[in-house]
Amino acid sequence: MIGVVDYGAGNLASVRHAFERLAVEVEVFDDPDRIANFERIVLPGVGSFRLAMAALDSRGWPAALRAHVSGGRPLLGICLGMQLFFDRGFEHGEMPGLGIVPGDVVLLKPDHPHKVPHVGWNTLNLARPHPVLTGVKPHVDYYFVHSYHCQPADPADVIARCTHGEPFVACAGRGSAVGLQFHPEKSQPAGMRILENFAAWDGTC
Repeated sequence: MIGVVDYGAGNLASVRHAFERLAVEVEVFDDPDRIANFERIVLPGVGSFRLAMAALDSRGWPAALRAHVSGGRPLLGICLGMQLFFDRGFEHGEMPGLGIVPGDVVLLKPDHPHKVPHVGWNTLNLARPHPVLTGVKPHVDYYFVHSYHCQPADPADVIARCTHGEPFVACAGRGSAVGLQFHPEKSQPAGMRILENFAAWDGTC
């Protein structure tokens, strides 16, 4: 069973529908005390790092999410959900994150003529293998919508990069946590393959 976290800052319906199309049992839930009922957790997110972390904190999610990962159970962060994995975000001032992956989340500063936010389709450059990206073909585009990007402190946590005027991390992970800066649920068959891989992943690399 996959649990999709509802903390008031996520694109919940499209994520749930994507797993349902894969015939994967999924439930959107808003009570961190129920997290142990799920084998795998998805943390979606749209909007501001600061507001999203404040929403997680007010509902008691950080400790539950950290315990889930420390127990070796899979956690998938999508877009802002991936950014929340990191130690700090700098959108509207510094804000502590979940601290699951060491590093910071900073504003994209691409060269002209690329603009911020980065909206549209872009190709991944794999840095290392990961079970969630098994079977992902080269030269396939994924859908991005973001203004900030993640800077892992440890290069070993980088799984894939992308370029939008400057290189940035498109997929990062540590242990049983993996994050995607793009939206797999909006990325057609290639994105669905990633969600299918996550639904089968046991959290080991």
